[in-house]
Parts: sequence; C-alpha cells; structure tokens
Amino acid sequence: MKGMTLMLIVMVLSFVIAGLWNSVPAIKNVAHFILNPTAGVLLNLNPYLGMFVIVLLITLITTLAQKYGTDQEALKRIKQEQKLLQEESKKYKEHPEKLLELQKKQLEIIPKTFDLTMKPLIYTFIPLILFFRWFNDFFTTNLINFKFFGFLSWFWFYLIFSIVFSSVLRKYLKVA
Repeated sequence: MKGMTLMLIVMVLSFVIAGLWNSVPAIKNVAHFILNPTAGVLLNLNPYLGMFVIVLLITLITTLAQKYGTDQEALKRIKQEQKLLQEESKKYKEHPEKLLELQKKQLEIIPKTFDLTMKPLIYTFIPLILFFRWFNDFFTTNLINFKFFGFLSWFWFYLIFSIVFSSVLRKYLKVA
C-alpha cells in the first residue's frame, strides 16, 4: 500500500500544479522556458512530424523508466503466475467454489503488481502533466490548426501514437 499512497500523493500534486498553471506564473514560465526552444521548434517546423517525434521521445522515456525503474524479473514471475491462474480458471468454469478461490488469488496479485509498476510513474507523471499543459498553451496561443485525419486534436494524436509506440517499444525493449 506504500506505493499506492505515494502514487496518490504524486497524482494530487500533479493536478495541483496543473491547476496552478495560470495562477502561479513561475510554473508556466519554467515549462515554456524549457519546452519552447525544444519541442516548440519541432512543432513550428512541422506540427505533424514534430508531434510524431515528441510523442515517440516521451513514450521512449516513459518506457525506459518502466523498464529500468521496476524489477522486471518479479513482474515476469507475477505475469506468469497470472497466466497460470487464468488457464486454471478456464478449467474450473463449472465449479464456482474453485473459481472463486482462483479469482481471490488473482486479486491478491494486483497490489503486488501495482507496487512494482508505480515507482517509475512517480518520476514521470509531473513532467507529463506539465507537457500536456504546455501542449495546450502551444496549440491555442500559436493558433496552429492541428487536426490529425482532419478532425483529431493534438490530444488524440498523442494518445493514439503513444499507445502504438508504447506497444512497439515495450516489445522491442522486452519490458514486462
């Protein structure tokens, strides 16, 4: 539960920072100072290619944080255990008592997995929230009409491509 509490604190802190974006100019100014000459230049050159590169880099960083910030061996063991429990559950579909026992074992695994996987999120969540606030400012103040496929905003572009890149990178980098 320690990991869960820490993650909750980081999430609340992230949302407080995001909420203070316009009220506390220092937060916004520091983010713009760092991101305008880097990500802003890429987006000004070509919004689609720039977003593509930025999403790839953010996804690469978060995937590497996940790989090196977690105990990969423990996660692989837990995933294997979950897989075995699922296979066993299929065998006992007709036996509610046994099925309930197996489901209880599966539920006991969730906190272990959560504790192992939350550590890297603690380090990447606040920068990610700041990046999202900066993206919003960038696309509204620069009046760049970013529409992917003619109707998807930068947020949906980010979401779709981060899922795609994450799947590929996790497989390539063998992240549990």
